[in-house]
Amino acid sequence: MNLTNNVLLELKDVVSQFDINGEIESIDKFGSGHINDTFKVRIINSETAFLLQKINHHIFPDIDGLMKNIQLVTDHLKSVLASMVNEVEKHTLTIIPCKNGLRYYKDPNGNYWRIFILLDNVKSYDIVETFQQAFSGGRAFGQFQKQLSTLDARQIVEVLPNFHNIDFRMKNLRTAIVNNPVNRVHEVEDILAYIYSREHRMRTVLRMAEEEELPLRITHNDTKFNNVLLDENDEVQCVIDLDTVMPGYVAYDFGDAIRTIINSAAEDEKELSKIVLNIPLFEAYTQGYLLEADFMTEKEVESLFYGVLLLPFMQAVRFLTDYLEGDQYYKIHYIDHNLVRTRAQIKLVQELEKHEEELKGILRNNLSLKK
Repeated sequence: MNLTNNVLLELKDVVSQFDINGEIESIDKFGSGHINDTFKVRIINSETAFLLQKINHHIFPDIDGLMKNIQLVTDHLKSVLASMVNEVEKHTLTIIPCKNGLRYYKDPNGNYWRIFILLDNVKSYDIVETFQQAFSGGRAFGQFQKQLSTLDARQIVEVLPNFHNIDFRMKNLRTAIVNNPVNRVHEVEDILAYIYSREHRMRTVLRMAEEEELPLRITHNDTKFNNVLLDENDEVQCVIDLDTVMPGYVAYDFGDAIRTIINSAAEDEKELSKIVLNIPLFEAYTQGYLLEADFMTEKEVESLFYGVLLLPFMQAVRFLTDYLEGDQYYKIHYIDHNLVRTRAQIKLVQELEKHEEELKGILRNNLSLKK
């Protein structure tokens, strides 16, 4: 989609606020993200391109905390990577500051902007298709967590409080049930019965944390596969989209990655029989992850499988809550879209439970291979 002259002029004015030398050659829409508006900026006679983003301050109201998090994380990653790789800037994000030294720019309309160096000669995938891709995804997030395990999680701002807190999600669900604003509770009694029957078990990671069995780590919290950049050989290059980096537990990141990798069907598949597990991809991701994540305690390793169960369960709770509230949060394409999503995630949890011993066995086997 071509940008209008007025929009281009506005964007050029935004770019001029940042510490970039040279004349702008072009600005184009970039990527397919749903949260921030993203543009690719080219400078005349420069090999370096830049990523300009308008930050969605409705989802991330604490812009200062958000950008502080990203600066802390990327600075730490660079200090760790300095002794490991050449051209460190190719293996993590680099923030371009404003001319006044700030990490972001607020325009006269109240919009917030930032710029990163655009990493080139890389690729990402929306869907994992091969063993190598899944293995590299596991390595990427394992490396990411390991490299950040030496940074104090208490320095990181919780930009989305209670994001992976199942107690918080269940409280929201119960509130939606009591209020029942669009009179839908009677339609989902079977789903609610299943959710309540699993609620205690799905608190396992949180319970382990409450009992101080799990250390608080810095986690990514959005470990879908297209947040990993791979090189031309499908080897790990960089983890991106650091907006949701927060204090958390390793099981959350592991579980969310598996949720998107192991499901052979779409997140909103209506035909539940199509929702089956791609166990070879689970094994590949697990191999890559455990190869790198050697910083974990025994209890953290034990928590990984409970993260695998928890994340699709929690997503089902969130979809169902939105359905009961009248579809206020997630975009829908038809009237019961959130209900379809809920049932698909529940079916995924059921499949994971059915194959529990096999999946735990893969985790154990890959741990033993490292010893």
